[in-house]
Amino acid sequence: MTNPFEYAPAPESRSVVDIAPSYGLFIDGEFAEAADGKVFKTVSPATEEVLSEIAQAGEADVDRAVQAARRAFGPWSALPGAERAKYLFRIARIIQERSRELAVLETLDNGKPIKETRDADLPLIAAHFFYYAGWADKLDHAGFGPNPKPLGVAGQVIPWNFPLLMLAWKIAPALATGNTVVLKPAETTPLSALFFADICRQAGLPKGVVNIIPGYGDAGAALVAHPDVDKVAFTGSTAVGKQIARTVAGSKKKLTLELGGKGANIVFDDAPIDQAVEGIVNGIFFNQGQVCCAGSRLLIQESVADEVLDALKTRLSTLRLGDPLDKNTDIGAINSAEQLARITELAEAGEAEGAERWTAPCELPADGYWFAPTLFTGVTQAHRIAREEVFGPVLSVLTFRTPAEAVAKANNTPYGLSAGIWTEKGSRILSVANSLRAGVVWANTFNKFDPTSPFGGYKESGFGREGGRHGLEAYLNV
Repeated sequence: MTNPFEYAPAPESRSVVDIAPSYGLFIDGEFAEAADGKVFKTVSPATEEVLSEIAQAGEADVDRAVQAARRAFGPWSALPGAERAKYLFRIARIIQERSRELAVLETLDNGKPIKETRDADLPLIAAHFFYYAGWADKLDHAGFGPNPKPLGVAGQVIPWNFPLLMLAWKIAPALATGNTVVLKPAETTPLSALFFADICRQAGLPKGVVNIIPGYGDAGAALVAHPDVDKVAFTGSTAVGKQIARTVAGSKKKLTLELGGKGANIVFDDAPIDQAVEGIVNGIFFNQGQVCCAGSRLLIQESVADEVLDALKTRLSTLRLGDPLDKNTDIGAINSAEQLARITELAEAGEAEGAERWTAPCELPADGYWFAPTLFTGVTQAHRIAREEVFGPVLSVLTFRTPAEAVAKANNTPYGLSAGIWTEKGSRILSVANSLRAGVVWANTFNKFDPTSPFGGYKESGFGREGGRHGLEAYLNV
């Protein structure tokens, strides 16, 4: 007799999104070709099919976009906060109305499962615009003194792991505070930013207030170095963040950096095991582990290590890897061939250095970029997989005996972005959280975000905060 509850595919329809064969740069309210006519292709990581051809911004295009933002700055910043808020509210509502279309688009271009773009990314994106719309006419009461002023033109460079969400984190507070924006999306995921440009037009946003210039690292470098950019915001790798810091050093540009991470997820012996296992899975396998605040180092108290690992392996064996547009899929595609090669190289280094590898049993599709959920036991703090950011579905497992040892191991990293604590004792949560050098500490949960809550890191994870009241400060002259 067949099992009536056997898996059946539940694909989301691609027909809800209409991707044009080519897109231009969005400068001064219009789509235009690159000055030198260069283009590049964006592909679907799950199938390697070409989705569209995109205009590639060069230095001349960056200059054009910055000039457009400069011209728009005077009128935009002179608007009363309540007027700017109307545009942000309108953008938020259009994002909600088009959320299904945008979720499918993001899944196609990024490779993450549709249930993540639909249920996590898009609601948060709209919420950020709603939240900062509410701040636009209350800046006098934000704690930065009376009548705080905007900075001017904000140059923003965002990564490929949360393309539209990182755009919202950057653009919403910039517009609410009266700045204008030139944003460079990642070259592997430009489509949702270009769809957002269309949303800006749909919302009637004045020309030049938001400019979108897809391109490669040279375009980002030109934007960061442009003399008429007043503020630089970057989310991405620590190496590029350091380069940006060197570029703006000595200038009057304000800078915020949200960089890499190597988050510790600490499970104590009194933790609710099943709940902790779900949190561990969410912490490292959400978005295929391509998350800067991923809980990529699991620290388990020795006395429950075997029990937690057994439960974790059982749970990982149930994860479904495959078509990201299938609503049942848990693990989607890795964003690019380049990223897959890095994950593979670090996983092989883990084996070579003596850690024991365990991979969840699953079949990898023939096309696209895939990496099965993997964990390593027998990991020491000297292993590369315990120190370097893998940025993929790879979990390093270490053990500890005392809370002091857990804190020491958790803090033994050049990063300081996030951490998680699993225990039933509130006093232990507070004590350990106060000792962890991490910008965000979750207790009995992981990867929970809210636009009202600030996010950011210490050490090589960057500086500055995005989200919440704190996120306004980066865009105000205070």
